[in-house]
This record gives sequence, C-alpha cells and structure tokens, in this order.
Amino acid sequence: MAEAGSGTTGRVERWFEGEVVQPMEDFKDPKQEWRRLFSELLGTFFLVLVAAGGGMMGQAFPNTISRTAAVVAPGLMVLAIILFMGKVSGAHLNPAVSLAFWLRGDFPARRLPGYILVQLAGAALAAWFLQSVIHVSATFGSNYPATGYSSFDAFLMEAVLTLGLVSVILGTASGAQNLGIVGAFGVGAYIALAGLWGSPISGASMNPARTFGPNLVGANFTDYWVYVAGPLAGALLAVGAAFALRGAGGGRAGSGAAQGALDTEVAHPEES
Repeated sequence: MAEAGSGTTGRVERWFEGEVVQPMEDFKDPKQEWRRLFSELLGTFFLVLVAAGGGMMGQAFPNTISRTAAVVAPGLMVLAIILFMGKVSGAHLNPAVSLAFWLRGDFPARRLPGYILVQLAGAALAAWFLQSVIHVSATFGSNYPATGYSSFDAFLMEAVLTLGLVSVILGTASGAQNLGIVGAFGVGAYIALAGLWGSPISGASMNPARTFGPNLVGANFTDYWVYVAGPLAGALLAVGAAFALRGAGGGRAGSGAAQGALDTEVAHPEES
C-alpha cells in the first residue's frame, strides 16, 4: 500500500512540475494573450458583420430584410459567439462590457487597452468587408438618432438599454446566478428584445465598437458621442446596480466569466 500511495503522490508531483498545466495558470501565461485578443477581434468582427450587415443589405436589396430580422440577428450571433469562444476571452465584444468587468474587479486594468483596441479593429474590418462586398456605404449599417428625436433622446435610450444589457452580463457572470449556456441565451435574448423595442429611436447599439466600425469606414461620425457616452453611462449604472444586488465583485465565478479560461489542462497530450 505504501508503494501504491507513493506512486500516486509521484504522479501528482509530476503534474505540478510541468506535465499538467492548471487552467488558470495557463490562462495567466502572458504568451496566451494573443489568443484572447484574436478571440475578441474575431468575435467583434462577426457581431458587426451581422449588426451592420442588416441595414446595408436592406439598402442594397430593398424589402428583403425586415427591422425585426435586423435586430434579432445580432442577438443570435452574440449567443453563438459566447458559446464558441467565450471561454477563451470572456466574449466581451464591447468596450462598455470590458469597462464594467474592470470596475467590478473581475478584469485587470492592464488588459483593458488591448481588448478595446481589437474590438474597435474587428468592428472596422467587418464594416470594410461589408462595404467592399455589398457596394453600399457603411453608414447604412451604423446608428444615428431617429429623425424628429434629439441626440439627447438617443443618449438616454442607449444608456437605459445598456444598463439592462450589462446587468444581464454581470448577473449571469455571478456565482449566484446561471453560468455558461444559460448565460449565452440570456445575453442573446436581451440584445434581440432591446432591439425590437428600442432600435427605432437610437438603433439599439449598446456598444461603442459596433457603431465605430461603420462610422469609420463610412466617414460619418455624426452624433457618435451618443454611442460612446450612452453605453458607458449605462455600464456605470449597471455596475452600481450589481453592487446593490450582489455586493463587490472579484470572485472566482465573476472573474472566470470575465476573463475566460483557456482550459488547457494537459500541456503535451501526446506524452500523457
């Protein structure tokens, strides 16, 4: 029995000597940061591809894409993105979400600039692709206050819609709430529902990157401040609401959801 126990202990010791890499240790490895950044770039690209693509396709092919389809599609895309790459980067796809996770203590400040930069880049790449292929201005895929409504009206709408979005995200990232698949459905459903009733006034962007891409490629930043200030204000309110509901952040579940987990348990599978 002593030998059996010794053998088991030896295997455990070898795990910590490098044969096995624990998920969080692997994730914290700076060499893996490019994977997380690529994940955010790719995810934001696909989100904007669908979100801006609806309006641009509608302009190129009139009467083919309804408003309902255009606002539901981004919700379904976000659901899919969270499922296929959420564990790599946390699937923020949105500077307002990254900021909220940081304010909650679930995301390190040193990684904020990289995340926001690649989110903006992914959005711009998607808008450039759409304009190049569909041959209509990317401005048709952007967000602007509706005719007859002030930019302040649109700001208030964006702030309230983002308050709801970030509240759902922070809530499903909490250890006291549902995680994983249920969280993906919750976030995707909220985006679709918010778009269904809120999009006529402001476009229901809720995301500075989503609007930045089409504005940059279409060279029209009219009222863009609305789509930066509104989502950021909503995110700040959501962080306050999360504190009132669940106290301070920074726990294992919230941090894991915010940062993802590369989940590479075996460093060299072929040798194990």
